[in-house]
Amino acid sequence: MRYLTDRKRAVGKGSAHTGTEHHWSMTVSAVALAFMVPTWLWIFGRALGQDRAQVVEIFARPFPAILTALVLIVGLRHFAKGSTMAIEDYTRGFQRKAWIIFVYSLAAVMAATGLYALIKIAL
Repeated sequence: MRYLTDRKRAVGKGSAHTGTEHHWSMTVSAVALAFMVPTWLWIFGRALGQDRAQVVEIFARPFPAILTALVLIVGLRHFAKGSTMAIEDYTRGFQRKAWIIFVYSLAAVMAATGLYALIKIAL
């Protein structure tokens, strides 16, 4: 006989036992992006329209380069997790697995491409 109440069994557990952690990670990444993206847009806006030498000079400095890398990593991770949640809500079976693999692969390719370009510019 179990001596746990219904509430005690339910706290922090959804049907997959990961709902709370997923919600928490999405909230944390959304708050981080809310602070990083406006700062990154200001830096990127200053570089927009400049010639190549000036753009390389801006993104060769540590703060813009690190911020750009963080926006790429956190933003694409947030995209992948959010898209996965939508896919899980609306698809079933093999189609679900194929779309989730596609979304995670797309996010990884975009992050790798962006980081490679940033490294080429910064170094």
